[in-house]
Amino acid sequence: MKPAAGTLSVMTTDTMTPLPAVTRPGTETAVLTEGLVKTFGDNRAVDHIDLQVNAGEIFGVLGPNGAGKTTVLSMLATLLKIDSGKAEIFGVDVRRQPHVVRQLVGVTGQYASVDENLTAIENLWMFGRLQGLSSAASRRTANELLGQFGLEEAAKRPISQFSGGMRRRLDLAASLITRPPLIFLDEPTTGLDPRTRGQMWVTIRELVKGGSTVLLTTQYLDEADQLAGRIAVIDKGKKVAEGTPDELKTSVGSSTLQVVLSNPDEIAAAMDLVRRLLSEDPVLSPENARINVALDNADQAADVLIGLRSSNISIASVNVQKPSLDEVFLALTGHDTAEPTDAGSTVADNTGSHNAGSHNTQEVNR
Repeated sequence: MKPAAGTLSVMTTDTMTPLPAVTRPGTETAVLTEGLVKTFGDNRAVDHIDLQVNAGEIFGVLGPNGAGKTTVLSMLATLLKIDSGKAEIFGVDVRRQPHVVRQLVGVTGQYASVDENLTAIENLWMFGRLQGLSSAASRRTANELLGQFGLEEAAKRPISQFSGGMRRRLDLAASLITRPPLIFLDEPTTGLDPRTRGQMWVTIRELVKGGSTVLLTTQYLDEADQLAGRIAVIDKGKKVAEGTPDELKTSVGSSTLQVVLSNPDEIAAAMDLVRRLLSEDPVLSPENARINVALDNADQAADVLIGLRSSNISIASVNVQKPSLDEVFLALTGHDTAEPTDAGSTVADNTGSHNAGSHNTQEVNR
């Protein structure tokens, strides 16, 4: 059964219940920061970061543990005091009107804030009451969310019996109690198996289709590549790059042309031709007669292919490979995302899922 127009369905399982689409403020800029700074003692965890997130998009903040990602989200969600700089949520000043900002955002962290001794529906009912909903409205919304996230059959089961994936889905459901137009997802798939990660990706995409804006932090390069329309790369508290995945890949270097020859006896002639055409030394993989060469632009691939065919050199296959986000991050920072940094190592994390300001935060090392 198709949901009615203006509704949102998250198809993570076979069971789904439509929910009303998100109503967001009129401004087209969901998040705006200028010169955002946060310091812990002598450690500047966030160092003059500028961000602009457009309404209705998935914006990724990519960086290793300790880069300052969670600190940025915590300040935007009013969970941490901003030391200096400007921050606005849908045009509302975070420092001057935090009470308004808290009504506009939902936060889901990598550590669930649900009570393990309560059932799923009891947890969601409790979150609803904390957000000011009546008892009846809280129960109705809890049932709708459980249906949306495929947790209806587990509604009366204690959270202690939930799998990691079920907990994460419940955590995300809790952040949607009041249908906020902006959702902060702080490493939402950390520790999940590949299948459950894929389900969460579907859920996140569906939220945006329903009108939500998502600001996602992650240390997973493939996650940023798959989900985010635009990405800010953060390292040691600083923003080192921003753009679409393709723009970031293009910015750090050329694509690579890979040509596999049908006849290994033609390798020498092919190498010489490629060298003359591109003024680049190709790299040979002799075990499979594959020639690799860097390209300054995509048109050069056609020049090489035309040259090889004109010389009657047989080609088995051709592939143009763009740099991966792994290569992008390594080129920008000098290390990969698995290597932690210490810029944002002490932050208000463990926020779990809630609308900002509903629960206390805890100090953790990240």
